[in-house]
Amino acid sequence: MVRNLSFLRSSTTALVVAGWLATVIVPPTLLLRTRADWLAELDRPEAQSNWDAFRRDMRQQSGRDGPVQRKVRKSAEPPARVWLRDYFVLAVAAWVLFAGVLGGFFCLLVAGVLRGTSPRLSVESLGTASPSETLSLAENQTGRHDDDDKQHERDAENTK
Repeated sequence: MVRNLSFLRSSTTALVVAGWLATVIVPPTLLLRTRADWLAELDRPEAQSNWDAFRRDMRQQSGRDGPVQRKVRKSAEPPARVWLRDYFVLAVAAWVLFAGVLGGFFCLLVAGVLRGTSPRLSVESLGTASPSETLSLAENQTGRHDDDDKQHERDAENTK
């Protein structure tokens, strides 16, 4: 029975680590594969004319009074093109760093939870354990409460 539990723990840990690796590797790989296509699409004259029309509309709406004040974008190029061209490596590095660190911490957390505390008794030895070794949780908590009371009494005596 104990061997089956350890197999489940190790396989679950392996699945979590595999999921973490996939999270770190797959999105940057997909972005690298589609980046050239996106840049080619954004280099088309229609994309630039759409961006110019958007900036023209913002310029016309920026002087109006109303609940929303529009701000004219300074860049002559669409932001997606600038991001894909100038900041792509930074974005991929940030993804790998943050997903790697946070995901790695999560994997360690899951592995620790699955490993759990080391039990005093194995499942197979419960039948041969003496009654004093098989305290129930309530009895164990009561013993801890008594120990706490004794410590409080000693602390009170020391402060006198």
